[in-house]
Amino acid sequence: MSAEDTVPTPRPTPRDRQARLATFAVFFVQGLTFATLLTHVDALQRKHGLSDGELTILLLVVPVIAGAGSVLAGAAASRWGSRTILRVVQPLACAAVVLAGLAPNVPTLVAANVLFGLGLGGVDAGMNMQGVAVEREYGRAVLTGFHALWSVAAVAGALWASAAATLGLTLPVMFAIALVPAAAVSVLSSFRLYRPEEEHRASPSREENAPAGTAAGVAWRPIIPLCLAMAFLYVGDSSISNFGSVFMGKVVHASAGVIPLALGAYQLTTFLVRVGGDFAVRRWGSAAIVRAGGAVATLGFVAIVTAPTAPLAIAGFALTGIGLSVIAPQSFSAAGRLDPAGTGVAIARVNMFNYVGFIVGAALVGGIADASDYRVAFGAPLVLAAAIILLARGFQPRTAEPGPTAAPLTS
Repeated sequence: MSAEDTVPTPRPTPRDRQARLATFAVFFVQGLTFATLLTHVDALQRKHGLSDGELTILLLVVPVIAGAGSVLAGAAASRWGSRTILRVVQPLACAAVVLAGLAPNVPTLVAANVLFGLGLGGVDAGMNMQGVAVEREYGRAVLTGFHALWSVAAVAGALWASAAATLGLTLPVMFAIALVPAAAVSVLSSFRLYRPEEEHRASPSREENAPAGTAAGVAWRPIIPLCLAMAFLYVGDSSISNFGSVFMGKVVHASAGVIPLALGAYQLTTFLVRVGGDFAVRRWGSAAIVRAGGAVATLGFVAIVTAPTAPLAIAGFALTGIGLSVIAPQSFSAAGRLDPAGTGVAIARVNMFNYVGFIVGAALVGGIADASDYRVAFGAPLVLAAAIILLARGFQPRTAEPGPTAAPLTS
């Protein structure tokens, strides 16, 4: 029996089911938005004549601004609720992608990227706040399922990009066809999300730490393991997303047709494990699942670093997807348990390290590869994946520690 099973399981109400479906919609729109833009980075580079260095700087603008957006979303949601934040920033993110397609020059493209970064950070934080609130009301692990749908939407976005390119659609048209309806779905769904008074409600097991009508401060110390695990996860994810195809071509000398299979294997196993991830968490608990995930991801990176052939490297990427897939949703879930009044502050803090990991991963692996080679470079995420095993203890359910301050809530 897991630690989570010691708490009586409440029965979800029709209102809870409404909020869950609405949260699924928000996750789907976010995955679609993210994939729609990133699958056309090369097209944007060609359109504006950007060098590789200029493109790298442009791409790094997004996670830096997204980190700021996450912090702002956490501060705002603690007072007005994540529903209000999502109603504003998710349509903003969709509009920013369309603006990127319409951009006639680089300054406009940069402005679109800044807007997209703000929207990305705000939505990432807000949708996980809603997901954690749904999980609290259901009384069982459900958050990994939301992330599984995000993965499905990302695949759908990639398939639409491929189809649109085959049809010869322009970037603005292709972006608008996908994201104007998505923005409408987001706005309509927001009316079914939890209201502030529903979201900012302590569970019975934590009420002694959260006086009614206050947003209890959240201490940093207990969420540090979650922040580090999130950062280390995204160092690994960034290394695979940015340099996996380069590794396949330069190190194991895969053919052009085989190279994409590495990232494909990683994404496929990430999705498949997330589909069943909630059941595993209910059976064994968050800490055990994160510990196992760190161990499997470490084995995956070992296989990548030592792979003499392309098939073995692909198997390593698949293993890594299995291991890393569970870390993010369990980080958010554990952060929610450490936020005694359900303010979303802890979730926003943990989400910020998503972008820290992405930036560090790109710089770390790329820098080591320039100095030596990609086998050595992929040793860096290997070490950090192994560190997640040690951090897993921080995912064990515990009593929240109130922070030093408290602020009044307004609905």
